[in-house]
Amino acid sequence: MESTGLEDLETRLQALETRVHGEHGTRGGRQGKCAESLVRINSALASTANKRERVKILHKKIEDLLKYLDPQFTDYIAVPDAMKLEFILAEEDFLRSQAALLEQVNNLQPLLDSNHIKAVPELTTKVQRLSQIHIKQQDQNEELSAEVRRLFEEYNKMMFLLSKQFTQWDETLRKLEVPKQGQPIE
Repeated sequence: MESTGLEDLETRLQALETRVHGEHGTRGGRQGKCAESLVRINSALASTANKRERVKILHKKIEDLLKYLDPQFTDYIAVPDAMKLEFILAEEDFLRSQAALLEQVNNLQPLLDSNHIKAVPELTTKVQRLSQIHIKQQDQNEELSAEVRRLFEEYNKMMFLLSKQFTQWDETLRKLEVPKQGQPIE
């Protein structure tokens, strides 16, 4: 398996060399190899860079250049330490509350790793069925509430009509009793 991978790589390299150097694979009377050319070029660049003092210094200062190119470096230079201290002190309450919350999460970590929490995916189907039942029961509850409101309205109408009827009967009885009060009792 490794030999076929190496053979494939060799075939691809030969195809690349053919593209670069042409069909004949010769350049100036000798056969060209891309890998050899790249190694030669790399060693020439390295020796040139090592001979030049400025390039040596530049290679040594690459880390400093990367640090200076970092956008946060300008904040580091521009903001004095006293100002940074003021920023931290201004956010002290927030930082303390966040630290307390992190400590609480850390204390509750064993609960998060418990078997009950790990079993949640298995229980989701049960919870979905229960939520569907709950939704049905809520719909039934709304229907029953509407029916009870309707019955209360009918009851109130009936009571209003009955009290009105009783008031009329009471009025009629009073009218009939007033003439009899003037007559002697036998």
